[in-house]
Amino acid sequence: MQTKQALAILSALAQESRLAVYRLLIEHAPNGLAASVIAEKLGLANATLSFHLKELSHAGLVTSEPSGRFIYYAPVIEAMNDLIGYLTDHCCSQSDSSCEVAGGSCEPRTATTQSKRKVRTP
Repeated sequence: MQTKQALAILSALAQESRLAVYRLLIEHAPNGLAASVIAEKLGLANATLSFHLKELSHAGLVTSEPSGRFIYYAPVIEAMNDLIGYLTDHCCSQSDSSCEVAGGSCEPRTATTQSKRKVRTP
């Protein structure tokens, strides 16, 4: 990942509604949700949601797939994994001590090393 790509992703997520959309889509990965469901769950107007989805799409964080009368949006999990890898790529490289930090090491977690978290349902 290049710095420009990382900045695009971070900029896209640096807005409350877009972050909420992305987090909601992650909960429903890999299939994602129809735009109408996203709007309903987050209480966003269709035009507002469309703007936010466009920004997330341009940053490479979501994909869209038409299905009948609906458009489904899904997260691009690899983009987030690449960002985490980019941010932690040189973790502890200039340190004389071990790379252990509070709560574990600073290596990025992968899907196989993360513990499953319980998802809250309303």
